[in-house]
Amino acid sequence: MQRKIGAFTLVVKDYDEAIRFYVSILNFDLIEDTQLDDQKRWVIISPSKNNETHILLAKAASPKQEKAIGNQTGGRVFLFLYTDDFWRDYTQMKSRDVVFSEEPREEIYGTVAVFEDLYGNKWDLIEQKK
Repeated sequence: MQRKIGAFTLVVKDYDEAIRFYVSILNFDLIEDTQLDDQKRWVIISPSKNNETHILLAKAASPKQEKAIGNQTGGRVFLFLYTDDFWRDYTQMKSRDVVFSEEPREEIYGTVAVFEDLYGNKWDLIEQKK
């Protein structure tokens, strides 16, 4: 049996501000943006077009969902963005005012630093050791 995770949901405050951040600041690709009804869109982003796992940006539709924005994992690192050049991406992200909550560090698995998206969700930027 062959299986994979194709997408997961990231709850956001606003579709357009989230698209701007992920596409313009983090250099993600906008894969799809389809209006489903007056309130709901199907917005898919990905670090690159050939990436198999995508993120579905979902606008919060209730007070309970709004409370989860920026804290979808209770304050732990939520997502792991792997790169082939840590220092290129780190420097570019810093120049675009991405907030890093720590200095880059070397771990046994690679170079890593924690950053926050526009809502405060924590991400690891990681270049794995070869």
